[in-house]
Amino acid sequence: MTEQKVTMSKRSKAKAAVPPMEKKNYRVGDVVEIYCDHNNEEGNRKRDWLQGVVVQADEKMVAVQFNQDVYLTDGWMVPDRVLWTQHVSETIRPATRRRRRR
Repeated sequence: MTEQKVTMSKRSKAKAAVPPMEKKNYRVGDVVEIYCDHNNEEGNRKRDWLQGVVVQADEKMVAVQFNQDVYLTDGWMVPDRVLWTQHVSETIRPATRRRRRR
């Protein structure tokens, strides 16, 4: 019994040493940027931050819609221009600049 308590306390200390991930909860309508493959102004494909709007969100995932064509990692174009990512992913961040009006 004592041995089991020692083992459990070691585990809890190990977990406490890992800092928790910062959870950002995005809501529908938030303007965000996603690091993804898309076309630039000249029509050439590049991988960079692209601004979009959150159109759906739940406790784990966020759906972001764009005004430009976006591509999956394997090269396929996404027909509805909506990419899904996790709230805690490094590929999503709040928009750093305002959206341009067209």
